[in-house]
Amino acid sequence: MNRQTSFNTLQMPPFEPLLSAGNSAVAPLFTEVKYKFKPDINLYDGLISEISLSGQTQQCLQLIAPVLRELSEGQHDRWLTLISPPKHMTAQWLRDAGLNRERILVLRPRGLQSSQELACEALRLGCSHTVVCWFNQLPSAARNRLLHAAHAGSTQCLNISYTFPI
Repeated sequence: MNRQTSFNTLQMPPFEPLLSAGNSAVAPLFTEVKYKFKPDINLYDGLISEISLSGQTQQCLQLIAPVLRELSEGQHDRWLTLISPPKHMTAQWLRDAGLNRERILVLRPRGLQSSQELACEALRLGCSHTVVCWFNQLPSAARNRLLHAAHAGSTQCLNISYTFPI
C-alpha cells in the first residue's frame, strides 16, 4: 500500500466527532461545562470590543484598515472618533485606506489630560457611534470607567492593543 492511499484512508474530517449528534463522547464535554461569573462583571460589557495586533506596522495597519473603513462608512448619524491613533495613521493613510474622512474625528489629549480621560469624555458625550482607542494594558478599573462612559453616551468603544512600534 502506498503512502498516499494510507493517508487518505485514515484521514477523518477534523470536526466530524464534535458535530456528530450520535457521538456519546461529546456529551460529557457539554455537561461538565460550568460557567463562572466574576463579581465585577458589568452589565454594559458588550459596549467594549478589543482587537489585539502584533507584527510589522504595515501589516497591522492593513488588518485594521477594513474595520475602520466599515465603521466610517456606516449609516450613522454620529462620528467615528479615533483617540490618539499611532503616528503611522496620518491623514494621508486614512485617505489611502479608503476611510470616509468626513465622518471621522481624530483627537489627541492636551496638557495633563491622558488618552484614557479623553476616551472617557468622548464616550460620555455621545457624539460618536464608536470611539477607537489604542491601549496596550486595560486594567479592570480603567475598563470599568470606559464602560460607564460608553453607557452614559450610548457609544461603542473599540480598543486596539498592539505590539508593533508606534
